[in-house]
Amino acid sequence: MAKYMLLIYGDAEQWDSMTAEQWQAHDAAHVAFRDAAGAQVIGGHQLVSSPVATSLRVDPAGEVLLTDGPFLETKEALGGYYLLEADDLDAVVKLASLLPEVRAGHSGVEIRPVVEHE
Repeated sequence: MAKYMLLIYGDAEQWDSMTAEQWQAHDAAHVAFRDAAGAQVIGGHQLVSSPVATSLRVDPAGEVLLTDGPFLETKEALGGYYLLEADDLDAVVKLASLLPEVRAGHSGVEIRPVVEHE
């Protein structure tokens, strides 16, 4: 079986402004996704909002610079991920389609195969 990373992107302001009822529905959709995927989910977490991120880069002198905030300045930020094991991309697309971020106007899901180094 191959491994796939599902990267969940969205507008942090939209997520931060969700009501308790909206979060409840959102969380229920993730529970339904995990139930449908079963043992194919081998990892995953929601991430703290992107402004809390710390980015590392090297300056021209070769010194590591620490920067508060995400690596890129974008409206959509990485909000969470799942790591799945599946037979093929079609199976992953079918499962990922259950995620609420696929249908929300401010978010989306990116599927990336994982490179396995031996």
